[in-house]
Amino acid sequence: MLIVMKFGGTSVGTSERIAQAAGLALESAAQGHQVVVVTSAMSGLTNQLILAAQNAAQGSWRPEVRDRFYERHKAVADQLIKDNPARHRAALEAISQRLDRFEKLCFGLSMVHELTPRLLDVISGTGEMLCAPLLAGAIATRGGQAEPVEATELIVTNDQFGTAEPLMEATREKTRARLLPLIKEGAIPVVTGFIGATEEGVVTTLGRGGSDYSASIIAAALDADEVWIWTDVDGVMTANPAEVPEARTLREISYSEASELAYYGAKVLHHKTILPAYKQRIPVLILNSFNPQHAGTRVSVEGRPSTRGVKAVTSIRHVSLITISGKGMQGIPGIAAKAFAAVAAEHANILMISQASSENNICLVVNASESHRVIKALRATLELDLMRGHIEDISADDSIAIVAAIGDRMKGRPGIAGKVFGALGAAGVNVIAISQGSSENNISLIVSGEDAAEAVRAIHRAFELEKPSQQ
Repeated sequence: MLIVMKFGGTSVGTSERIAQAAGLALESAAQGHQVVVVTSAMSGLTNQLILAAQNAAQGSWRPEVRDRFYERHKAVADQLIKDNPARHRAALEAISQRLDRFEKLCFGLSMVHELTPRLLDVISGTGEMLCAPLLAGAIATRGGQAEPVEATELIVTNDQFGTAEPLMEATREKTRARLLPLIKEGAIPVVTGFIGATEEGVVTTLGRGGSDYSASIIAAALDADEVWIWTDVDGVMTANPAEVPEARTLREISYSEASELAYYGAKVLHHKTILPAYKQRIPVLILNSFNPQHAGTRVSVEGRPSTRGVKAVTSIRHVSLITISGKGMQGIPGIAAKAFAAVAAEHANILMISQASSENNICLVVNASESHRVIKALRATLELDLMRGHIEDISADDSIAIVAAIGDRMKGRPGIAGKVFGALGAAGVNVIAISQGSSENNISLIVSGEDAAEAVRAIHRAFELEKPSQQ
């Protein structure tokens, strides 16, 4: 069986964790599986790289920042690979070269004071390039064959810096040409997650949390049998345990449920991870590297449908409700089209849409960090409609949250919505807006941010999600 294993930042955050990751990869290889590893940066490093770049762009660059990053990774190499001098030397050389480039870029930033998305991608993707030689070295020192591989050699993307999308045909060709010979030799390729490159070779990133996405892309390119996402929790849960202490781990969910949960705030999976695996029906396992004996959560085509209908409840915070309102909007064609075009031009992601049948308002939810520029763009685009009085106001409310009830068996099942709203009413939670797609596997609600945790708990209790589900 060909398995693509992805290790998240906390799973490679220390020398002990990297040793554990190497052991897990070797254990699967010893069982006769072919293994490809995809690694994140060491925990916290990507944020530190971005902060260093931002400071440099403001004229505050200090060479000791480079030295601090080097010493952190050298300490891991000294602890894990010192018994393999050739690997130890190769790892330190690779780390030093990448940090030399990082230092030159930051020095340049301190002179020009402009941090472009393209340059930020090069800098923020450095952490994975520093970690891959360490993990490959740890595997080799423990008796395995391993080779670090930069994903810039494999994953071909468009030039949408910060949130690049793979060009799968070119990616498949490059990935198979580079990795299949290594796999056939019995080696474990250790691939840098999160990053790719344009057809011209310019470094791009797949978005924060994109190492999950990388693993799924590589698995699809290799026609892998399974993807294993090693993280620091036991799997996908019925709710955030910080809000619902009685939440439990789901044994199996469908691709559609996983996609909805990832999109609506569940942090276990990057929301784009599912698509490449889904297209080729490759199961995805969510596993805990801190508790590897736990069965985790399996994501498959059918999942494990629950007789309750609702399978999990999640929420998204730090979002903004933008309302375009006016009694003159009724019967005026084109306002929605212009509004959505304006948001798209800002590359802002719309998380939820709601419109009353009276056509007196259009509500949409975006990330709070995008709210100000979206409002500005909407006012500019709809200026004529504002002048004519078709639109009376364009406003933003940053004090809200989205709560979503999710489950495949919600579709066509009467009483689900009634139970959801009954639970919220009993808990004294006011619903500001509602959205449900025709797929009927998600009911999304906007509530006050202060009420979000209680709303999640109320729905969780109403459907008794703390109890094991029945088929």
